[in-house]
Amino acid sequence: MTDKKLWWQHGIIYQIYPRSFMDSNNDGIGDLEGVLQKLDYLADLGIDAIWFSPIYPSPDVDFGYDVADYCDIDKKFGDLDIFDRLIKEAHQRDIHIILDLVLNHTSDLHPWFKESKKSKDNPYHDWYIWRDPLAEGVPPNNWRSVFGGPGWEYVPELDQYYYHMFCKEQPDLNWRNPKVRESMLNVFKFWLERGVDGFRLDVFNMYFKHENLLDNPVNRRGLRAFDRQTHLYDVSQPEMIPLLAEIRSLLDSYNERYVVGETFLADAQHAIQYIGPDRLHAGFDYGYAHCKWDSNQFADEIRKWDALHVPTAWPNYFLNNHDTPRSATRYVKNEEDARLKVLAALHLTVRGTPFLYYGEEIGMRDIKLKRSQILDPVGKRYWPFNKGRDGCRSPMQWDQQVNAGFSQSTTWLPIHPNYMQRNVKNQSENPDSLLNFYKTLIRLRRSHPALYKGSIHFSEGISEKVLNFVRLTSEEQVMIILNFDSKSHDFEIPGEYRSTSWEVLYSQHQCSGEKITNPKFSLAPYEILLLITK
Repeated sequence: MTDKKLWWQHGIIYQIYPRSFMDSNNDGIGDLEGVLQKLDYLADLGIDAIWFSPIYPSPDVDFGYDVADYCDIDKKFGDLDIFDRLIKEAHQRDIHIILDLVLNHTSDLHPWFKESKKSKDNPYHDWYIWRDPLAEGVPPNNWRSVFGGPGWEYVPELDQYYYHMFCKEQPDLNWRNPKVRESMLNVFKFWLERGVDGFRLDVFNMYFKHENLLDNPVNRRGLRAFDRQTHLYDVSQPEMIPLLAEIRSLLDSYNERYVVGETFLADAQHAIQYIGPDRLHAGFDYGYAHCKWDSNQFADEIRKWDALHVPTAWPNYFLNNHDTPRSATRYVKNEEDARLKVLAALHLTVRGTPFLYYGEEIGMRDIKLKRSQILDPVGKRYWPFNKGRDGCRSPMQWDQQVNAGFSQSTTWLPIHPNYMQRNVKNQSENPDSLLNFYKTLIRLRRSHPALYKGSIHFSEGISEKVLNFVRLTSEEQVMIILNFDSKSHDFEIPGEYRSTSWEVLYSQHQCSGEKITNPKFSLAPYEILLLITK
């Protein structure tokens, strides 16, 4: 990788779920003007980019992931003028803007699909995946929808089925049609010309399906019918590679643009094939986010993901997003934040680009909902086995005012009842808060090359409860020591580093600059210790 400091490589990317960040017009839904009001908060936190979940016009069957127009802003969020102002204001604060592009499928209310559905000879019919029945009432193949039920929806007027991996209101596009390909590349250009700095591609490896739409092999694993198929033909087809080269070439024609992809139904070894100098800058792997509270498991996942990126690619890591229960809910059963500080220290010091999800910096927990309150189509379909993704999408908790300062009206999802204690204002005023811990670690990361660009080295024989690794550049070394346990543990600096003179860079219990004179010492419960040598 280049030694030049790059915002997407060395910085921190903060995901905003727009409906839930800040409501400026008191309709109960967050909007872009609300984000504008909070840009100074984000700049003070120290992030380098905002990734917006979809903000395009949408009927919200899947809350923005069913797009009705790729080149406009949904009125509930604002308009293009507000978006342009947001880009300008963000750039003035050295904050970059990343948009979510949902290009595998559209809303069934998109003008393309409305035309496609009119007749078999309509010019837009082949923009989607339409097929005749195999026999009366028999879909074209055995593909299933990940949201439940068959992947094919019958339209009697045409006596044809169209394919949808997600809701029936989200028909999949036919990327084998050159006009679809051209139109989607024009979507990239539209936003690049407005100053957007990068894109997150939603389920990008689904763009192409097998040309002959072959049946997926059936297996016996999984509770859902979807999981009892081996997904060979509805995802991850070889045609994706040349398309990524074309997308990357387009982005590279602009200055320092970035593209990261969500690889669907793929492990780390599969995801890495889409990352490289002529492909994506980065991709997501769920191994790290799915770790149990186990230092060795985190170390194993980091080693595996990091090794796949050496020497030409740069990894990234996330613990939270709009599809995943919050880490504070997964790892903590009370309102304590000691574990979350250990997790934050790991997340902000590992080699790679850290992604943060709004509210992660204050330890927001998932909300609990009754069945009647569920909005997410996944939760509606699979309750009670899967209660959906609403829990991690609740409004941001800003202060102790009504509705946590998010809105003065009834909010689209309930506010977590802990907001009176857990909010930005309270934590800003508490020097020992999780929020101020994030700010401290982010400042350290920004100011030390070893932490934002250094290589990573794990020692052999890692303790069962203590995670330890070194970040290294030619200028400095930083050793990270994290006690994952609620009990004290003895620690000994690994042999290969004992001849080095270490001093404290950060500690909850020691002063910065204090020399380490004994390689053996005790770590307090959930202690975080960063040592440095130059």
